[in-house]
Amino acid sequence: MKELLEAAVRGKACEWGCIPVTELVFSPELFETCATNVCGHYNGSWTCPPAVGSLEEQRAKILTHKNAFIFTTKYDLEDSFDYEGMTRAREIHTALTVEVREKIGEKFPVYGAGTCPCCKLYAGAESCAFPDPCRFPDKKISSVEAAGINVTDLSRSAGIKYNNGPNTVTYFSMILFG
Repeated sequence: MKELLEAAVRGKACEWGCIPVTELVFSPELFETCATNVCGHYNGSWTCPPAVGSLEEQRAKILTHKNAFIFTTKYDLEDSFDYEGMTRAREIHTALTVEVREKIGEKFPVYGAGTCPCCKLYAGAESCAFPDPCRFPDKKISSVEAAGINVTDLSRSAGIKYNNGPNTVTYFSMILFG
């Protein structure tokens, strides 16, 4: 599986690595930050808290797998305040995450940067169906941070750069397998 994932991101991702899920660092503080609704998706998406369950439930679900394949994309920005560039970079990263998801099938949990894109991508909807039933339960892409995983620690565990220099933005995705 690792070789399939590497082939799927080769030439498209900035960096990638594979680690045992036992090396993932779950942060109660990060998970609790979701409740402050900084990103605007708390209690508004099937892939964000509280719909994803508790941190303990997230950890238990993730630890049923053996490996985590992590990949990043890096984008240059005009300056550190280039919000449009950051948004566009996240869209491009998400497109790669969806492409990888489609290549590997739906039986492997996929975690990306930010909220799930599936309703917009596949149904043309502006927002998640939440609280109505999920339109794409087998395709959904959860958020790495919404699982309580600290991306800074994730980058260290995987030997991947978190910061790729001034005026850049780096996004992370993770696929569980094994």
